[in-house]
Amino acid sequence: MKRELPSVAEVEASLGIKGRFQPYTKTRESGVEWLGRAPLHWQTRPLKYSMGFVNGAPFKPSEWTESGIPIIRIENLNGGEDFNCFEGSVERRYHVNRGDLLFAWSGNRGTSFGPFIWPREGLHYLNQHIFRLEGFTCDKAWLYWTLKGLTFYVEAEAHGIIGLVHITKGKLGTIAIPVIERTEQQAITAFLDRETAKIDALVEKKRRLIELLKEKRAALISHAVTKGLNPDVPMKDSGTHWAGRLPTHWKECSLKYLATVDTGGTPDRNRPEYWNGDIPWVKTGEVNYDRIKGTAEHITTDGLRNSAAKIADPGTMLMALYGEGVTRGRVAILGIRAAYNQACAGIKFRKRLMLSGYARFWFMSAYEHIRDNGNETTQMNLSCGAIRNFKLPVPPLKEQQRITEFLDGESEKFDGLVAKVEAAIDRLLEYRTALISAAVTGKIDVRNISGGRPDRKQ
Repeated sequence: MKRELPSVAEVEASLGIKGRFQPYTKTRESGVEWLGRAPLHWQTRPLKYSMGFVNGAPFKPSEWTESGIPIIRIENLNGGEDFNCFEGSVERRYHVNRGDLLFAWSGNRGTSFGPFIWPREGLHYLNQHIFRLEGFTCDKAWLYWTLKGLTFYVEAEAHGIIGLVHITKGKLGTIAIPVIERTEQQAITAFLDRETAKIDALVEKKRRLIELLKEKRAALISHAVTKGLNPDVPMKDSGTHWAGRLPTHWKECSLKYLATVDTGGTPDRNRPEYWNGDIPWVKTGEVNYDRIKGTAEHITTDGLRNSAAKIADPGTMLMALYGEGVTRGRVAILGIRAAYNQACAGIKFRKRLMLSGYARFWFMSAYEHIRDNGNETTQMNLSCGAIRNFKLPVPPLKEQQRITEFLDGESEKFDGLVAKVEAAIDRLLEYRTALISAAVTGKIDVRNISGGRPDRKQ
């Protein structure tokens, strides 16, 4: 099914915002699908009569350099700082400067497809898959917002495509947009500039709140796994510089004395009989602190027998030994019986010495220090040898259990708070989309709306 955009009134009701907007008094069917009913005085015409489209240059990877003029690629449209460069000169039509209106005609839904105002100073070159728009017969700022509204429609029409959205110059140019007086264009622009800025500020505050909640949760975990739950116990210096002081009745021990540590393996990808079996098989991307209850891939008994992959029982901890971004050093507890690849270490604790639940929280608190123990390679890979030498604080088993239960409960509370804030962010972003769509399609009359702050319950 095609995704339908919610109305402004629907989103306002979910946010607890008092309805502020009135429709135009006289409307008619526009004859344009993405506009629907539009104000009676609005006319329409194909987009190609309001601007020209300049597609970017087809730079080859062999032409990329580390110095020269930066090339704008799809990933740079959302603030990506990794630029390829070109040391030669190109035709002026491929030049981009601050304030130019661009349209990515092939990109990811909701992120890199659609219109962008280029924000960076200095000359840049335009790569293919992006149009630079020029020769406007209307207000450029209004056109940007109209293209945003049009983008929602194009993305909804591309419902059968997962992720990537694509539109040709010919199809984009034939889509009709409103033809309205410039004063009304400017009123719509001023309204959307103002209202989206307010929403963006609220979203940023909520994202900061999420970061603060995560920092508080991390501090709580770190304190519990290194200091315990009793603030009155006597303390001693630890043998681990970052952990500071530990309760005097706790021990410290290298992981190799607390658990067995082994890597897994990957069956031959060229042997189809080794894959799509009944044995869950874990990759590093699935090691993300949560309990692992299922896997994307499965292997067969033959695949297990003819590779270094190993079966691990529920309760085994897995650690990502390497991987891009934040993957390396993360841990998770198996909730199922599963095999795992060579990029994971399987850590099976001796139950009379350490509980995997307590260890999971300790590894979460020691994440940055664990990553520092990688090898000097591109990904700073960890090794089983390095892991076996990690020193862990070892409280008595009953105390480990109490700490684990306490942190499980507190983590659930934090997760609930974060989920509520994330839901609020989703509603605000939905409201932003609804406002843009309603304003540029004439569902609300914004010509005489003041710049006052909307009344929000939250």
